[in-house]
Amino acid sequence: MPTSRVLLWAGVAAVAGGAVLCVLGWYGISGERFAERQLPYLASCTAPGAALIVAGAVLVAGAVLSSNRAADGRAPVPAGPEPGAEAPAADDAPPPSSTDPPVRVPGGTLAHRPDCPLVADRPDAEPGGEAELDPCPVCEPWPR
Repeated sequence: MPTSRVLLWAGVAAVAGGAVLCVLGWYGISGERFAERQLPYLASCTAPGAALIVAGAVLVAGAVLSSNRAADGRAPVPAGPEPGAEAPAADDAPPPSSTDPPVRVPGGTLAHRPDCPLVADRPDAEPGGEAELDPCPVCEPWPR
């Protein structure tokens, strides 16, 4: 299912739900004479209803823009590198911040560089040794 169709129906549902909440809030407020008794309707129906209407309008606008891009034959803006683009070579990678052997916390399953922010201040960090460890996603200790 195309993303624009999902956005469109989600936006329409949000606008419809917001309209229903606004009508319910108006109906509740209209039956109360004093402002103190009107505030609960305002807080629980009208304000969330207005927020849903705005959110739904944004979703509908996104769907319309997305479908207009597709109709014009323009490709959507890619979120990451284009397919087929060369990945940076390992030689282009920045040098490691530490040449010391990887460390781990006791019982941990990740290998960290000694200066990794996840283990830098931990006095119980120990050398990784020969244990089968996964690389830390923060400091990426491999390749060396």
